[in-house]
Order: sequence, then structure tokens, then C-alpha cells
Amino acid sequence: MTAVRPSPDQWITDLELITIAAKAAGEKALSYFRKNPDVQWKNEGRSPVSEADYAANDILKEKLLTARPNYGWLSEETDDDEARLGCDTVFVVDPIDGTRAFIAGKDVWCVSVAVVHVGRPVAGVLFAPALDELFQATLTGDAQKNGAAINVRAGVDSTLRIALAEDAVGLLEYGYRTSVSRIAHVPSLAYRIAMIADGRIDGTIVKKNSHDWDLAAADLILERAGGALFGLDGQPLSYNRPNVRHTILCAAAMPALPALIAASQGLEGH
Repeated sequence: MTAVRPSPDQWITDLELITIAAKAAGEKALSYFRKNPDVQWKNEGRSPVSEADYAANDILKEKLLTARPNYGWLSEETDDDEARLGCDTVFVVDPIDGTRAFIAGKDVWCVSVAVVHVGRPVAGVLFAPALDELFQATLTGDAQKNGAAINVRAGVDSTLRIALAEDAVGLLEYGYRTSVSRIAHVPSLAYRIAMIADGRIDGTIVKKNSHDWDLAAADLILERAGGALFGLDGQPLSYNRPNVRHTILCAAAMPALPALIAASQGLEGH
């Protein structure tokens, strides 16, 4: 049976809900910021997680699932429950995207909250409390930053501002590489994509093994600002699958995206 798609009004209501929750979680995380929060290591010592991550996650889970008990739940800081796979609509959450930056006392981290319906985001919020920045989008209307409409950079001059790892530059197609100015590392992946949405940079290449929670909210914000986040196959992402990891991805304004994808094919396998 085909899932019944709720009206756009439902996603606008959900946007209001996730905005309130993201702000509350962000303010809670901010109360730990630059105060030496306790830090643990997960994923065999590869990823840090702080007490602020868990505190923000608790707030999000309580506020969101209390309001929408029929929605599924996927969060970086909650043990995965396969029950989410039976839900048409799911909250996809990263309580602090950019935990390493948070621990280091750097401002570029954010709370990322998306509503995903049948595999695609339909409402998304990024809240960067240390920067006092709020990004929002639903399936209708413009993406917004602090209440004002945002758009990808209109027109592209001879030099493209692309955020990518230093070791990836040499793997780009040569002709494309010569037109690129590399942007230094942005510690939050979600925020990096938001920087494309508001026109500060032109694109990014995302290394393999990013997760649904890093991407879902930013994906929608970028889409509504005139850009897209695609795999090297030129297809949009599908969320809330059994495997929440992704392969190499490219994000840019729509007119610039095909060339970025074509130039990035050499990264596959690295």
C-alpha cells in the first residue's frame, strides 16, 4: 500500500515543533560550552561524545516524541532501534554536529533536527547557538536564516570556493581543480552545507561514511535555497534505511553540481 502523504501544513507544524526543540537543546548545550564538559570516546575510540551531547539529546527526544509518539527516532546519541524502519515519518537528529569543535571551544557546531517522510526530509532545522544562527526549511517556501530568505550564490565567477579535504584536491579532475579555491576545514558537516545554502561557499565534497543525522536537515535547507546534495551517481539521498551511512557526496548550487560530480569521480575508492 502506498503511504499517504500528509499535507504541507503538517510539515509547517512540524517545523515549528523541531525549531522549539532545537533551540532548547542548543541552549542546554551552550551551558556546557567552554566549561570542560566530560568527554568519552565511542566507535573504538574514533569519535568523541560529551555530556552536552547526551543532555541535548535527552531534551530533543523528550520534546519531540512526546509531541509525535507515532514518529520514529534516529539519533547519533541513541542506540538504534529498528522499529524506525516501520515508520513512514522519522525524526533524524544530531544533538551536536561538530562535537570536536564544541570540545575545542570553537563556535562552528550546531543542533541538527530533521523530519524525514518516506525517505526524504520534509522539515529541517540547524541551530548554531554560539553563532546565534538558525536555519530552517520545509518542502514549501524559501530556506531561511534567522528569518530571512537565503539562496545559493547567484552566478559563479572563475574561481569556485569548494570545501574539501586537503588530500582530496589532487584527486579532482585536473581542469576542474585549476578553477577551485579550497576552503579550510569546517568542523560541522551540517553547517558546511548550510554555508552553501546562504552563498558563502559554492560547494563541498563529503567523504564516505557520513550519516543520516549529519545530513538530513542540511540537505533540505540546501534544496530550498537552490542547491542539492547528491551521490556520485547524480541521485539524491534516501534516509531512514537500515544502513544510515553514505558514500562520497557532492553538494552545490544546482547549475554547478553536475560539473562537481563529474570532477569528483576520482575520489571513489579513496
